[in-house]
Amino acid sequence: MSAGIRLSIALVTRNRPANLRRCLASLRAQEAQPFEIIVSDDSDDPSAAVAIAKEFGANHVVGPRRGLYANRNVAALACHGSHIRTMDDDHTLPQGHLRACLEAVERQPNALWTCGEQSFIDEKPNTFTAQAAQLHPSGVASAIADPDDNWAIADGATIYPREVFDRGFRYVEEFGYGSSYLEFGALLYARGWPSRCVPGAFVEHHDEAAAQNRRAPLSCLYASLCYNLYFRPNLLRTVRYAARHAAHFGGLPRLLRLARERWQP
Repeated sequence: MSAGIRLSIALVTRNRPANLRRCLASLRAQEAQPFEIIVSDDSDDPSAAVAIAKEFGANHVVGPRRGLYANRNVAALACHGSHIRTMDDDHTLPQGHLRACLEAVERQPNALWTCGEQSFIDEKPNTFTAQAAQLHPSGVASAIADPDDNWAIADGATIYPREVFDRGFRYVEEFGYGSSYLEFGALLYARGWPSRCVPGAFVEHHDEAAAQNRRAPLSCLYASLCYNLYFRPNLLRTVRYAARHAAHFGGLPRLLRLARERWQP
């Protein structure tokens, strides 16, 4: 590995010590090791996460307790490496995963690098997606056309050059869940960062059936507005996709203001 590449893991957790232990054990079983592991912890009682982080040689920081994306921002800002890799406490990594990620970063250090996902629902294999998805005009995720030129984001499995956060770019914190992370990929692509897929790399995502019905319509509407007003401007498309969220038009002024403040230079 190049001496200039230092990969930090920005791992977020909340009230799931068993998941955190499994995740960290998976990280430490990798042949290639990260420069550091930061555990940003939103737990009601941090004592278990503190002990687990210490056991695996990770650095524990207290999360902001303002939702997932605020926690992602805190985790990233606590990192000291040249590159920051997001990770969730319900992920594990196949052997060779970190090696493939480091080799990819060495090939193009200024790029965002994303990974695919093998999902497990209640520990039973579910879907496999070889590559991360990118923002669609409707505000949801869509398949990429080119693994070497896209605006994809894998929410818990993307590598960012540290410069992204040093220059003040952040995940939108207004939404607890939903499409806002996809908007982050489009924003960074529009600001000049190339985005590529790590060949053959995927995470193992251990989800639960109870979590599969999560919906965030305001986040979806916000992401669609960003796409159609700023990323690929098209007024007709803006109206068409916004109309699908007519029940949530009460929040439209706030979403328009948020999009304008974030996207206008």
